[in-house]
Amino acid sequence: MTRKVTNGPYRNKERTKANLIRAVGKILQKDGFSGLNVSKVADQAKADRKLIYNYFGSLEGLIKVYLDTRDYWKIAEEDVQGLIENSKKDSGKALAYHVLEDQFDSLIGNEEMRRIITWGLSEKATVLKELDLKRENTGDKILRAVFDQHFKNSGINFRAMYGLLMGGVYYLTLHSKMQENPFCGIDIQQPEGQEEIKTALRQLLELIYK
Repeated sequence: MTRKVTNGPYRNKERTKANLIRAVGKILQKDGFSGLNVSKVADQAKADRKLIYNYFGSLEGLIKVYLDTRDYWKIAEEDVQGLIENSKKDSGKALAYHVLEDQFDSLIGNEEMRRIITWGLSEKATVLKELDLKRENTGDKILRAVFDQHFKNSGINFRAMYGLLMGGVYYLTLHSKMQENPFCGIDIQQPEGQEEIKTALRQLLELIYK
């Protein structure tokens, strides 16, 4: 029986890269985006700071990889067409809800995700802009192929309505965790309150599709 190799140049490199990526998340959770610098990341990962430049080119390169691995709605380019075809069965209604639900669950349950969103709202950063544009371009392909076709000449501006729903999810999840107060009498920190919001999202989409 061949013994499994757990060490070696390649494995050590991949392990160190993973540690550096995790270190970014830990610092982001604890200190926010202002705490991210080469020294802190290297110390958190227990790695030589030179490796950040060797493996990622720069701190920004490391952060870019970190953000790419943490994106809550990451769709590979090769999967877009299949997603479009599957979504045409119900004119995209199920996909529209699942994206909102995934966004809600990711933000309500993940401090890292909330920090990333807060970072993007409070400071201009090239890596965040690139991630946002990448997501926007992917979403636009799906909107054009599925939703724009369904609502064409209907008098319904689905994109604007969906933008309001998505923006509402952003605000409600961030508010509930930052202020820890109910919103419109709904405690979104509790499972019951979370289900109320999800039910409302489903109902609103039903009204839009009617």
